[in-house]
Amino acid sequence: MSDAILAVDGLRAGYGSIEVLHDVSVALERGTLCAIVGANGAGKTTLLLAISAIVKKRAGTVRLEGEDVGALPPHRLVRRGLLHVPEGRRMLPQMSVEENLQVAAAVRGASGFASIDGLFDRFPILRTRRNVPAGALSGGEQQMLAIARALAAGPKVLLLDEPSMGLAPKLVDEIFDIIASERAAGTSILLVEQNARRALRIADRAYVMERGRITLTGTGAELLADGEVTAAYLGGG
Repeated sequence: MSDAILAVDGLRAGYGSIEVLHDVSVALERGTLCAIVGANGAGKTTLLLAISAIVKKRAGTVRLEGEDVGALPPHRLVRRGLLHVPEGRRMLPQMSVEENLQVAAAVRGASGFASIDGLFDRFPILRTRRNVPAGALSGGEQQMLAIARALAAGPKVLLLDEPSMGLAPKLVDEIFDIIASERAAGTSILLVEQNARRALRIADRAYVMERGRITLTGTGAELLADGEVTAAYLGGG
């Protein structure tokens, strides 16, 4: 893809003697949303962990804005604008909502701190909870904080892992509205999501993963219309 802000080529990664990713190649075009769908255990989370250097790569390249960043540690990728919102949210539970945002905003210094009030405007529930310890938030509030915390760091590329997991339907709607809004604002998003139907509805492009390999790719609309994909992965709303 000619305008890929994130390009992954031939990526291999795993845990101990077990290789999970087998020559995975994906590309995320600038200002678009790309969905990765597949069954549990397909390697989707490991793909995001390897891109963000939390899991060590065994082979392959990761390029951000055309530059090979595969050897950089996670904190330097964050400073380059690659932000990962992991499955499970991983708050700083004893710190308040506002303190969690301040820690993330520190990556950008004064401009990051200046963005916090705007984030409270975008996530009004967090404004009402700004002094509450993050560990005391509900699951939906924690997910909103996880996304807001990533936005405080000023992402160029946002990696989202299962943002709707465990949430009530109304909160799922809110999370997907936030994701669509952020894509519309120009952030490039790589989304791993078990609710494949919802992910494909908003995806510009999508990949299907099976057993650590990419087996199918197309636009979100094309995969929604694919009978085999529908039968295998689109069981929910």
